[in-house]
Amino acid sequence: MEKIARILIESSVTRIAGAGLALFIGFGASAGAQADEAYAKSLIKNMSDYMSAQKSISFNYDTILEVVTKDQQRLSLAGSGTVVINRPDKLRSTRSSGFTDIAMLFDGKTLTLLGKGKNIYSQVEVPGTLDHLLDVLRDKYNRPLPGADLFMSNPEEQLMAGVNDIKDLGSGVIGGVECDHLAFRKKEVDWQIWIAQGDRPYPCRYSITSKLIAGGPQYSIQLSDWKSGDTVAADDFAFKNPTDAKKIELKDLPNAEDLPSNFVRGKTK
Repeated sequence: MEKIARILIESSVTRIAGAGLALFIGFGASAGAQADEAYAKSLIKNMSDYMSAQKSISFNYDTILEVVTKDQQRLSLAGSGTVVINRPDKLRSTRSSGFTDIAMLFDGKTLTLLGKGKNIYSQVEVPGTLDHLLDVLRDKYNRPLPGADLFMSNPEEQLMAGVNDIKDLGSGVIGGVECDHLAFRKKEVDWQIWIAQGDRPYPCRYSITSKLIAGGPQYSIQLSDWKSGDTVAADDFAFKNPTDAKKIELKDLPNAEDLPSNFVRGKTK
């Protein structure tokens, strides 16, 4: 089987295209465009403030990871999972695809990664906040939590750093929820976000498009069954090992990616 360029996109994104159609939108430096930009920034701030204020969050998610082959064929790999967060320092998540089945638990001190298919697990000490954990997962272990920027203590700061272009694209509907649809550009990525309208402005969908990889592959995450506050079921974030899983070194634990083992990282542009 021909090796396929491995794409892992970890930051922010947005590009408008589909089914052979290209959508061109003209945004000049008019007062109207500037007003749209200001409104878009206010929606991001409202979403960020709402997310930061939630001490307990739970949701399901579905992801699509695009890869581009050497002969420029675009492929989409699907995965799904669940996340439960108790701020400032508790996390439980699952992630399943055709190539991985991983559970992650964090109790404020110890990170446990469980490979459910092979009944193996690994643990590392990462005392600190959820922000610290998400940084360590991404930067040290190359195991980023899907959509991690959205769940930091200040999502606005994570998302807006380096943004050089902003567009308010009006409304969209994600999973039956009416959302504000916004598009942003950075030097290395474009990103889009759909934010639920109303008094719970949570992110319904978030997509990231790479500018550095040929073909502009995209990573997207869509959230569903959103709960916060008292509606979040009580959870235990300690690892109990009910299946007598074998403990191994973290470096030997299969990566939590939606990719088969024969995928390799392609060169950037």
